[in-house]
Amino acid sequence: MLIELYFQEVHDLIESYEIVESFNIDYEKRGFYEGFIRGIIDFQENSLLYLREFVYVEIIIDRKMYSYQYMDAENTLIFRYDNTEHHRKLNLPNFPHHKHMEERITYLAQMLLF
Repeated sequence: MLIELYFQEVHDLIESYEIVESFNIDYEKRGFYEGFIRGIIDFQENSLLYLREFVYVEIIIDRKMYSYQYMDAENTLIFRYDNTEHHRKLNLPNFPHHKHMEERITYLAQMLLF
């Protein structure tokens, strides 16, 4: 898949959800098959999802780096999923994939991506 097709799929998927009030996503092509996505999705109840992905899509969708941070209307963290390698000493079974929630860090049993 070319990166432009992945960008279009992400855009179309976000746009298809009725709960999305508005969104502002920047797509940066870094090669035929790789790119960077950064943006904010504003939901109807005024919560926000901040997202970042560096993705390589030649054969499969490989998210080399990602962060999805969901905030409530008062700008309080509800959760954040990311694959930053800053919790190696916790020996998480799905390292480096993990979830931040109320000062706790857990592993991802399943990726919750769009």
